[in-house]
Amino acid sequence: MTQTLKKVDHSALKANQLFIISLNILAFILDLPVLAAFVALVMGIGSLLKAPGFGFVYKHVLKPRGWMKPDVLDDNPEPHRFAQFLGFLFMTAGSLALFSGASVLGWSLVWLVAALAALNAFGGFCVGCAVYYWLSRFKLPGFTKQPPSGTFPGMKPKVGASQ
Repeated sequence: MTQTLKKVDHSALKANQLFIISLNILAFILDLPVLAAFVALVMGIGSLLKAPGFGFVYKHVLKPRGWMKPDVLDDNPEPHRFAQFLGFLFMTAGSLALFSGASVLGWSLVWLVAALAALNAFGGFCVGCAVYYWLSRFKLPGFTKQPPSGTFPGMKPKVGASQ
């Protein structure tokens, strides 16, 4: 099966993940549920705009100053968008739990998102992307992409990977 891959800047994705991790840790340390809700909001806006929520920081601060270099690979953007949307849902649920007084549940959901973002940022494995590809195997509507050739579902594609 052949599919058309798009150019995806994995540095923009990584910057997004690093901000999610950092702000969630800060929210926990300072006991600021409103900061966790802010992270959820940014992730939700990113999902609507089909872009990494904190990608604007990468685009306007990190990349122009040379603090992060582009890492553009042939990939499918859809699984990354789906992963961010799942993160948004979990962050929203966590924020609602925190504002409702269910702090153990709320912080657990916030930490889950931070941990999965860390797995992606530092380990190159996107759980939300793996879920997307798993759902595509079941031919669910909207889940039409396959991992780039030679790439394990959810793993960051290797340079030059294409189908």
